Amino acid sequence: MGCGNCGTGKPNGCKSNGGCSTGGCNRMNTHDWLANLPISDAELACRVVEVSFNQGSRKDFYRNNTVQQFEKGELIAVEGVAGFDVGEVSLTGEIVRLQLKKKGVDEFHPEMKRILRRASDRDVDLLRQNKAREAEAIIRSRAIARQLKLNMKISEVEIQADGKKATFYYIADDRVDFRELIKIYAGEFKVKVEMRQIGARQESSKVGGIGSCGRELCCATWLTEFKSVNTAAARYQNLSINQTKLSGQCGRLKCCLNYELDTYLDALQGFPENCDMLQVAAGTATLIKKDIFKNLMWYVLPNSTKHYPVAIERVRKIKALNMKNEIPDELEAVDVTSTKVKEAEPEFVDVVGHITLRSLEKADKKRKQQRQGDRPANNRGGQQQPGRQRQPEGNATPAPAKPQQGRGPQREKGTPKPQQQGGAPRPQQPQGPKPAQPQRPQQPRPEGQNGSQPQGQRRGGDNKPRQQGQPGQQGGGQQQPREPRPPREPRPPRQQRPPEEGGKSEN
Repeated sequence: MGCGNCGTGKPNGCKSNGGCSTGGCNRMNTHDWLANLPISDAELACRVVEVSFNQGSRKDFYRNNTVQQFEKGELIAVEGVAGFDVGEVSLTGEIVRLQLKKKGVDEFHPEMKRILRRASDRDVDLLRQNKAREAEAIIRSRAIARQLKLNMKISEVEIQADGKKATFYYIADDRVDFRELIKIYAGEFKVKVEMRQIGARQESSKVGGIGSCGRELCCATWLTEFKSVNTAAARYQNLSINQTKLSGQCGRLKCCLNYELDTYLDALQGFPENCDMLQVAAGTATLIKKDIFKNLMWYVLPNSTKHYPVAIERVRKIKALNMKNEIPDELEAVDVTSTKVKEAEPEFVDVVGHITLRSLEKADKKRKQQRQGDRPANNRGGQQQPGRQRQPEGNATPAPAKPQQGRGPQREKGTPKPQQQGGAPRPQQPQGPKPAQPQRPQQPRPEGQNGSQPQGQRRGGDNKPRQQGQPGQQGGGQQQPREPRPPREPRPPRQQRPPEEGGKSEN
């Protein structure tokens, strides 16, 4: 805390007069509002000076018997235990008399320690050297206490400026016999040892931390006096008695429970007294809580879990009727439903251009539609799309292909492609999906009719069906007339089977 957070490392802090964001530099400072008070007689001026030590964590009063006048912020050398100590002047003048009265210290006490001189460069260097030993002393002192199996915790070690005395601050729940510990400390650190017990709140003020409110702990920033806090403060403020929520980092009840306690006590004076029980026709109404913000008292009836908010005036009337042995019909609860119009929550707006899941789904759906549009509507006549031909796996025998009907003689490999008469090139068939044709019942035909050949005898792997030869084309073959079929009874259409693997479909 203090100057350690500022990073300056100077005992006087950052010279911002308490302007640090943490407030640690101004934790034990006192505003001298009597600094400009004119003093007519110098003999009547206060000769006591308030001095702070260890970066403002401890303060004490010293008498100024010298002819020098000290100002706030100066480093001075004062009397110590078997030596001297270096501290910083925190208050001078008439404001010190008010502090003495507040602390209950006699201004003219004969045993009050004195101020020796203004701190020299040698005193400041010696102070810095001994302060650098404190971190190592804490680690070593804790290890020694653990070896002796003492139920205590060393919280802080403060070494005097001249290095002749060390104060060990410890925390313990029970009484600790540290006579052997003092002997080991004196031989280990070569100092005069003083053991001082502190509470959990004093420890948290030295360690520091962040509270549940998000701010730095009050005891580590500005709070110097700790008042007792009990659960009655939480009951007056209608807080749930939850030890986890009411306790601070020190394990004790939070000091902030006392901040608004006086305001609640003043507000509760306007509520009627002795109104814990009210007699009505439905039974005895029991008081469960008081709402000082809405001036309501909440009651509950027997054999019912509903809470009834009753105004203060109505409670006084019911109490007066009960005093006359009269029982009212009902409590006349107040409607406490909120009349404030609930604001509609704003919808999510993509203002940063992030890709949302909905946009990805739309793009995927559009891509699928495009693929379905490029694919033919149906695949009749045993046609197979290029690249989708199924290859036999292992030693499996490939299934024989269905014979294609209505085809002319096949052209052998190497034979020139038939041309139209007159040397004109054969017109190409338009590419694209073919229009869907109505399905009709397929009649079985004898294999090899109309000069067709099985599909498996084709060469070159070209499974694409070809058109029948037209009249006037070379090599296209002539179409043979079909034999008349005997009349048959109409059969219902056969249910279409799903297409086989490899892209084949049967209509």
